[in-house]
Amino acid sequence: MTDIRIHAQGLNIDYPGSRVVNSLSFTLGNERLALVGESGSGKSMSARALMGLVRRPGVVSAQTLNVLGRDVLTLSPRGWQQLRGNGIAMVLQDPRYALNPVKTVAAQIDEALTLHQRLSRRQRQEQAGDAIHAVGLDSSVLNRYPGELSGGMGQRVMIAIALINNPQVLIADEPTSALDARLRQQILELLVEQCEQRRMAMLLISHDLPLVAAHCHRVLVMYQGEKVDEMAAQRLPDATHPYTRTLWTCRPSASTFGQMLPTLDRSQSFRGVNHDGR
Repeated sequence: MTDIRIHAQGLNIDYPGSRVVNSLSFTLGNERLALVGESGSGKSMSARALMGLVRRPGVVSAQTLNVLGRDVLTLSPRGWQQLRGNGIAMVLQDPRYALNPVKTVAAQIDEALTLHQRLSRRQRQEQAGDAIHAVGLDSSVLNRYPGELSGGMGQRVMIAIALINNPQVLIADEPTSALDARLRQQILELLVEQCEQRRMAMLLISHDLPLVAAHCHRVLVMYQGEKVDEMAAQRLPDATHPYTRTLWTCRPSASTFGQMLPTLDRSQSFRGVNHDGR
C-alpha cells in the first residue's frame, strides 16, 4: 500500500484515571476501512484523535500519528484549520445535532466553503448547488432549515458539507445508525460512490457488520480500547476470533425470531490480534 493517508502507531487516549484507547496501530490507504466494536470500545474516540477533536482533559499520545503527511501531534490551531475540511473531513451520526438548526442548508455549505477557499459569491453558490446534486438532492433543499428535512435528507446534507472542499480522507462516524434499513443501504452506497469518484479514502465507524462486509475493503475490530482482530471485510462471515464471531452472529433476523442470540463470554481474554481471521 503505497498511498498511505493515515498512519497511526501506538495511539493512546487517556483521561484522568482511565485509558480509553490503548496502543492502537493501523494504516489507511486509498481504501475503505471500517472500525467496528461495541459502544464504548474506543472507535469514535480514535476518529476524534485523527481530527484533533479530543477535548480536555483527554490526552492523545502516540509513537506516530500522521495524517496526509503531517504529524498531527504537533499541529498548531492554524495547521488544524488547514487540514480539516481540505484534507480530512467527518460525517457525524445524527444530523439533528450536527447541523445548525437556525441556519439554512445554503448558509451552512457557504460557511464551509468560505472557511477553506477564496471564491466569489457566485462561485460558492454554484459549488453549493453541485454539492447538493452530487448527494442526490434537489437544489430547493438549499433554502430549507435542518428541521424541515427528513433523517435521510439531513444525512445527505451532512455528506455534502463534508465533501464540499474535496477532502482526501472522509471519516464517517456511524452515519447510518439513525436511519431505517432501506436508507442505511442508500447512504452507504452514496458514500462508496463518492469515494470512488473522488479517489477518496474512508474510515467508517459502524455497528452494522453486514454493511461493512458489503461496502468496505478491510475491517479492524476493537474491544475495550484495543484492536483485537483485523481482516478483509468480506471475510467477516467466516471470522474465527471469538469476539468478532459473536458480533457477527448476535444480529437479530427473521431466521432467529424467538431464539436466544449468542452472548459474549467476558471471562475470556480477547487481547492479541488475529490477522485475516487466522
